[in-house]
Amino acid sequence: MCGISGFIDYNETSSLEVLSKMTDTMYHRGPDGSGYEFIKQNKYQIGLGHRRLSIIDLTEAGKQPMKFEHLWITFNGEIYNYEEIKKELTSLNHQFIGHSDTEVILHAFAQWGVSCIEKLIGMFAFVIYDTIKEEFYCVRDRAGVKPFFYYWKDGLFLFASELKAFHSHPKFKKGIDLNAVAAFMQYGNVPTPHCIFNNCYKLKPGHYLKFSLLNTRFSIHKYWDVYSAYNKPKLDISFDEAKTETERILQSAFDYRMVSDVPVGVFLSGGYDSACLTALLQKNRSEKLKTFTIAVPDIGLNEAPYAKEVAAHLGTEHSEYDCTQKEALELISDLPYYYDEPFADQSAIPTTLVCKMARKKVTVALSADAGDEVFAGYNRYDYIMKHGKTLNQVPKIVRSGISKIMNTVPANSIPILKNKYNFPNRYEKLKGLINDPSPQRIMQSLSQQYDNVQIHKIFKHQISVLSTAYLSEDLLKAYHSPLSYMMAIDYQTYLVDDILQKVDRASMTSSLEGREPFLDHRVIEWAAQLPDNYKYHKGIKKYILKEIVHQYIPKNMMDRPKMGFAIPIEDWLTSDLKEKVMYYLDDKKILTQEIFELEFVKKLKSDFYSGKKELALKLWYLLMFQMWYEKWMS
Repeated sequence: MCGISGFIDYNETSSLEVLSKMTDTMYHRGPDGSGYEFIKQNKYQIGLGHRRLSIIDLTEAGKQPMKFEHLWITFNGEIYNYEEIKKELTSLNHQFIGHSDTEVILHAFAQWGVSCIEKLIGMFAFVIYDTIKEEFYCVRDRAGVKPFFYYWKDGLFLFASELKAFHSHPKFKKGIDLNAVAAFMQYGNVPTPHCIFNNCYKLKPGHYLKFSLLNTRFSIHKYWDVYSAYNKPKLDISFDEAKTETERILQSAFDYRMVSDVPVGVFLSGGYDSACLTALLQKNRSEKLKTFTIAVPDIGLNEAPYAKEVAAHLGTEHSEYDCTQKEALELISDLPYYYDEPFADQSAIPTTLVCKMARKKVTVALSADAGDEVFAGYNRYDYIMKHGKTLNQVPKIVRSGISKIMNTVPANSIPILKNKYNFPNRYEKLKGLINDPSPQRIMQSLSQQYDNVQIHKIFKHQISVLSTAYLSEDLLKAYHSPLSYMMAIDYQTYLVDDILQKVDRASMTSSLEGREPFLDHRVIEWAAQLPDNYKYHKGIKKYILKEIVHQYIPKNMMDRPKMGFAIPIEDWLTSDLKEKVMYYLDDKKILTQEIFELEFVKKLKSDFYSGKKELALKLWYLLMFQMWYEKWMS
């Protein structure tokens, strides 16, 4: 795991000093070493920068940027099956200097060209420069585990693992894309391929960019997407056969993620996904796995007792860390630096804290993210499976009347329900579901904080709704089901732009490599073809995964409500964070920025502090943007 950056500059405004400054903004991604290659050609300058976190081949033979014959590479990520690919290349007369996966990618590219990426099992974002053909390739892994930003304007192409690197180039123009701001206010992140700045983009997962240096043009090519798996007939297979094969594929994916020359640990929450990961890894190992759990008892976020019980049952070497509310709150001021594009998922706070704890004992940590997207674990799948059909049977005029009543009744005035987990936010989203309970609308309503009507009211200037994968129609009708539709959308939206961005930044903050075993592409290619009722069975989410886990951990130890990493934002905003709200959402700041409608912001604050707790996340999103704006636009 590392940080990469660089440029193609047709105007000769770059230098080795600029390259080193860009790269070193990401020191936290790679404190073990650095490399900078500045190449001057007749018509352009090339810069390849690298910050190294040593994981595989700790010697100088693994140093980057790396060259083989006419090819240069700078690479972020890990290729877990590199030894198998290396054996194949050795049989084709390739000779290797070291034993790094980086060197294997270079040789594979020399042998097979860009099609070599189809052989790779891993997480990766890399750039390859071909000095003979004068071509430049930028590649991102299938699921989008590793980030890749790029910028193209006036003959300057920049790329980096994090946006902050661009600010160190003197010709980078950081004009805000207001349409991207609107998308952030809806989703809590800026959806791929868009970016907060004009002329900036994220390379889509499963895509590569080919830049022809002689004619100053680039094209983007898709080599994989999740619909290639969903647009296939469901497997005609018994449940027991499906369970056996699912476990086999998971075991392979999990074992691959243990490949390392440094200590490896596992995040164990006590939930099914992390329990599955830990159980399958520990069962064939005599050495105890290192597992880690965090709790914030002050705010009711405490899965530590459950995780400890699971760890004891499986026999791992377990560490837990109790974080105070004060520690969690203090971290908020640092978020805009590490999340250098506006980001509003409050679970970034505990995620960052558990990464800091784990880094004291290991350099690599496995996370169980994506189990929900792959095996149907989210509560929103309950909505579509349990309530979608029922809501559609209610006459539209009745639904409209209910929605109007809900608009006049604050969430925290409803007895009993107001004390339920995350009820204010769920109440706010339910209003949208009642208006239009179609699968597409349910997905939109559950994914957005501001709907398309509200979003136009908050902005001072006209904005356009960006085209995103939320609106994808790539799932063929022949294979369409409400569950498959929502899961496919989640896999290429919420997973990429929220979960993976969160874990990448949270882990890299502490120079910790995070690995995502459930995101092995073989897992989703298999799971997508399983019958829906193997994943969601009679109201039981992640059914097949749970049945696998029950083989290793007693059901009564696991069967409890999902907790998640929720933070009591509505309480914080009315107490510890109220001062920040008043500072960052000050009338003068809002007027000076000329982005948001002052009256809308004032009413949002007034309504929230008058008791409408369901507006908490809307206010939080606005606060997160304002904090980002002050950090990067001042």
